[in-house]
Amino acid sequence: MGTLADELPRDLETDAGGRARHEAALAVEPEIHAPRLSRVPTTILLVRHGETDWNRERRFQGHADTTLNDVGRGQALELAAALRDEGLEAVYTSPLRRASETARIVADVLGLVARELAALCEIDVGDWQGLTVDEIRARYPERSDVAWRSGWRNGETHEQLSDRVVPALLELGRRHPDERVLGVTHAGPIRAALMAATGRSLEDSRTEFGRLENCIALHFAVRDGKLERTLD
Repeated sequence: MGTLADELPRDLETDAGGRARHEAALAVEPEIHAPRLSRVPTTILLVRHGETDWNRERRFQGHADTTLNDVGRGQALELAAALRDEGLEAVYTSPLRRASETARIVADVLGLVARELAALCEIDVGDWQGLTVDEIRARYPERSDVAWRSGWRNGETHEQLSDRVVPALLELGRRHPDERVLGVTHAGPIRAALMAATGRSLEDSRTEFGRLENCIALHFAVRDGKLERTLD
């Protein structure tokens, strides 16, 4: 079972991002059902935003409205180049600036318009926002690992995050049948999508999928009202 010490740097905006690239995808089975069904699949690419200074400093960002640094802008340009042949027809983004700036860079290159979708916001980490890993260990020694697994005081739980992210992705499937859509978001919502699509627990998801890098594209599908993880 993971702890703050060995898993915290992997997720939730605390790790510095790698270069833009597609993921080594894994096949999984669908788990989430929607009330209205469509047999026409929608492909959704979920991408974590480019790097910020707080990533480099290993600070929890949560709902803090941080901006990309120069490395992050370069990652976004690399991502845009990698996505030229994806046949994307729509771009959605978290309204937080680190995501919306990434989305705008990509959309401009692809000749699309980035539309904000509040459900793609990062998980609210409450009292941890703006703190480094070491500061969290010092201030909240009795709660650091507990919060990492369940949720944050004055913030959100992982269940609350999933309750807003997954229905929004299913709605994109209904809105864009048989289309390919990009969602620029954060590590937390991508983790929620992975859990929903694979049926894995939070701990198993962290172990199986590991670090969610900046500007890496993970492929999902909405098929017959279900969220699936797909091969690319």
